[in-house]
Amino acid sequence: MKTRNLFRNNEKMVSIGNTFWDEAERHGLAGIVGELRNNRLHTPDGHSFTNFSCCSYLDLDQHPKIIEGAVDALRRFGVLDHCITRARVQIPALMELEASLSELFHSQIVTAISASVATSGVLPLIASGHLSGGRKPVMVFDKNCHVSMLHTKPICADETQVETCPHHDLQYIEDACKKYGTVSYVCDGADSLGGYAPVQELTALQQKYDLHIYYDDSHSLSAYGERGVGYVRSHLPELDDRTIVVATLNKAFGASGAAIMLGQRSQQELRIIDRYAGAIGYSQPMNTAAVGACLASADIHRTPELGLLQQKLAANIALFDELLPTPQAGSSFPIRLVSVADADVVQRAIELYQAGYYVSPVFFPVVARGTAGLRVMMRSGQTEEEIRDLARIIKRLPAAAPMAA
Repeated sequence: MKTRNLFRNNEKMVSIGNTFWDEAERHGLAGIVGELRNNRLHTPDGHSFTNFSCCSYLDLDQHPKIIEGAVDALRRFGVLDHCITRARVQIPALMELEASLSELFHSQIVTAISASVATSGVLPLIASGHLSGGRKPVMVFDKNCHVSMLHTKPICADETQVETCPHHDLQYIEDACKKYGTVSYVCDGADSLGGYAPVQELTALQQKYDLHIYYDDSHSLSAYGERGVGYVRSHLPELDDRTIVVATLNKAFGASGAAIMLGQRSQQELRIIDRYAGAIGYSQPMNTAAVGACLASADIHRTPELGLLQQKLAANIALFDELLPTPQAGSSFPIRLVSVADADVVQRAIELYQAGYYVSPVFFPVVARGTAGLRVMMRSGQTEEEIRDLARIIKRLPAAAPMAA
């Protein structure tokens, strides 16, 4: 009977994946240090490049109001990190932020220092029944969900049954609901390699069965939807007690930390999160500078400026699609994948870097073996000239082509 590697296999992941990582590092594509000036990175040896592998889709991480917001919060509250669990003592900064985000996203918000920390704390409490109506659900993890969720599978499996389903396989999920009664489906709202979850179809299943859903919508928050509510909330305006959405406040939000959108949860459930949700309940709240940056970003989200940044991002995505069509063409999602053979992907990325563009070579375990490629990530601050030049160079690279659908 197999008792090891039921839900993760570091030996396999490291032994295969390190071949690519070592090659990338050996050729200067990993561990790069660069100073950001005028939306380009400049290395100590004099090389400069445009980053096409950054998740700050709206370039808000460089916004002067967000930087000043971090500084202003430090001055207002007079402390960087009052190191004590939020279950015992909170400073007003955190409460101010959660009230602001709750209004902005029309949801009860609990913050964490990262989406990974939020997931590590919340998913085991769903598995144990403490955030799923007192019933231990069968946890069904989407095969393609982000590693920040996948790594909790062994922990959840210590509380309840855990399964893995094919990517967004609605029939598998419905069959699990019929078989087990209470099910919790864990997936990305916006996948880190492109594409969105079938939110409306999943909501229809929730109306028929006792289905709980945990979405990580980090890649679409701010970049998508009115006031930047993200893909999931744009298609799910109200959250009930069977749906949780977590999203980073880094990426397109341009600050730091994470928001857990909980709908209207009872005070008892909120106390469970404060006390038992892993690092959320330790002495690791968001620090004051991060809170100030998030408050400033939230203010920007309430202005027309956010819509203008979203429009610029959409225009840049459309331009790249026109120049270099991929199976993701036409989607509002800001990531495109260009297929390159496993043996060549690092070399193709080296050639782009030498030409002044950083594009991540992606390989196992980021993608399945044999499906390596170049992950092009669009931002609002990229210029038309840069996008046209990048597409021109990629099309001239040997063995570089759009990924098969």
